[in-house]
Amino acid sequence: MRKWAHQSWDTGINGWHHEDARTVRGRPTNRTDRAKEQQQREKKAAERGVKIFDITSKQRITNVPRDDISLRPDMYPCSLCWKDSVTLIIGWGTSVKICSVKERHASEMRDLPSRYVEIVSQFETEFYISGLAPLCDQLVVLSYVKEVSEKTEALMAAEISQKNIKRHKILDIGLAYINHLVDKGDYDIAARKCQKILGKNAALWEYEVYKFKEIGQLKAISPYLPRGDPVLKPLIYEMILHEFLESDYEHCLSSPDFTQLKECSVFSPLFQGFATLIREWPGDLYNNSVIVQAVSDHLKKDSQNRTLLKTLAELYTYDKNYGNALEIYLTLRHKDVFQLIHKHNLFSSIKDKIVLLMDFDSEKAVDMLLDNEDKISIKKVVEELENRPELQHVYLHKLFKRDHHKGQRYHEKQISLYAEYDRPNLLPFLRDSTHCPLEKALEICQQRNFVEETVYLLSRMGNSRSALKMIMEELHDVDKAIEFAKEQDDGELWEDLILYSIDKPPFITGLLNNIGTHVDPILLIHRIKEGMEIPNLRDSLVKILQDYNLQILLREGCKKILVADSLSLLKKMHRTQMKGVLVDDENICESCLSPVLPSDAAKPFSVVVFHCRHMFHKECLPMPSMVSWQLGSHNKRKIGAIRGLYAEFKCGRGHYGPSKL
Repeated sequence: MRKWAHQSWDTGINGWHHEDARTVRGRPTNRTDRAKEQQQREKKAAERGVKIFDITSKQRITNVPRDDISLRPDMYPCSLCWKDSVTLIIGWGTSVKICSVKERHASEMRDLPSRYVEIVSQFETEFYISGLAPLCDQLVVLSYVKEVSEKTEALMAAEISQKNIKRHKILDIGLAYINHLVDKGDYDIAARKCQKILGKNAALWEYEVYKFKEIGQLKAISPYLPRGDPVLKPLIYEMILHEFLESDYEHCLSSPDFTQLKECSVFSPLFQGFATLIREWPGDLYNNSVIVQAVSDHLKKDSQNRTLLKTLAELYTYDKNYGNALEIYLTLRHKDVFQLIHKHNLFSSIKDKIVLLMDFDSEKAVDMLLDNEDKISIKKVVEELENRPELQHVYLHKLFKRDHHKGQRYHEKQISLYAEYDRPNLLPFLRDSTHCPLEKALEICQQRNFVEETVYLLSRMGNSRSALKMIMEELHDVDKAIEFAKEQDDGELWEDLILYSIDKPPFITGLLNNIGTHVDPILLIHRIKEGMEIPNLRDSLVKILQDYNLQILLREGCKKILVADSLSLLKKMHRTQMKGVLVDDENICESCLSPVLPSDAAKPFSVVVFHCRHMFHKECLPMPSMVSWQLGSHNKRKIGAIRGLYAEFKCGRGHYGPSKL
């Protein structure tokens, strides 16, 4: 069992105090004297029990007997503690009693003391009591068994009571604890404790770092170094980074498989710890140029180390040396290369690296280049890709998809590129491009025997008969020939198609099945030689009849629609012509140019109004034989108009004045 010496202290009790196993009022003022006196009282009390006296009345008010007399008093002494001025706690062996001093009522006194003691609580413990103390935030360790380290408990006690313990005392305990952990070899725990113990004391941090360096454990303390408040000297951080570089490389060199790994194309010493620190530590903690030089020196030994190359690119980025960083990222084919270009506007730096970008990710590279034409021109990109026509095609194809006219100067070049690398898109390109030289395209397609493309070009150039002939002779595809003839809608082409097919039964079948809606089938049937066997002739004839009946039905339906529309429009015109026409003071006679309405409303008058809104006084309306004489021959248009108006009037389409409306 661990033995702890019990220290007695002033609990602020105004009253009770032992003397020869008695508790009396008025305690000594000196702490040392009180402690000695307390020990003497406990010794005497342990022999008989605890007797409590009231010094005012000079009477013993109670006797608390000892429970277990089998325990030796010198080994298991009585422990006393005043919780407050009227509560006494007694610990004896394994028993704890809580006694309360109370006042008697006047009616109960008689010959009894004015106060009495009541045991308000009592309990047993699983251990022997060596001392009692009230709960508070102070904990004092007086002694411990030396065979077992208690530095952890001591540090915890110091932290709990830090308000009552001087700072340098807590720090001394903490440093001792760190040294203890280091001596035991618990380097990681010791490094972790540095954060709490050393706090913001930069000098102590640097001192501890050098201690860890002496024992070769800089890696252990590196994750816990302060990065903001405080900030250590740059040399400290550089020293740790150098340690990671050197130790990782030496570890690889000492590996038994080093030679085999060296010959392997994927050989790469890890350097992961170093790379992690570079990513996590702010770049202003150390001299960036020093670390860049150190990494460059290591890359001379292993130029293909991807981890070091990536880390060097990050160092260049922090140093705003984006050109070197970009070159490394491109070499590594790193996914962040496009983000780096956009973030730092590095388009001027990639003008000579377009091929590398395209090799890395042609899709993203083309999108980026096309989105930033103002920074890298189309001409510049095409020139850079001149020696890589397959990449040039990818770029120009995407450009054409976005805008058919922007890259028109390269359409002639694109014909060859499509023919070489992307034939499926050649025909759509020829159809959509209005800047493509047809002769050049035809020459290339004929050289490569691209029949479909040649047919399209021939038809576009107006040589439809040659195009049809190529379909029939090269492709032997009657359906395609018929489709082509339908698109061209040329009777001569149908005649050529019939002549070519007349001695080929499969072609005749195809024509019979499709010709009915475009050409009179009789023209084909009359030319079929007698006795020729034609596959599925009956079905073809049935289809011709069905197509003919369908055409008749369509024509009849169209006729009904036309008649109905004509009747509807005629009725509408009649309703319109039957409507009245407004005549007011502003209207003038087209002949005498005076107002058509008289100034005297009571005077009778007649007006002729035409649907074209020309108006005449009835007496001013010219006769057909008088038109030329009245208007003269100098205005033939007007004469013609008047004749037309009069003719309209003669047909009954004029409206007379108010008396006749």
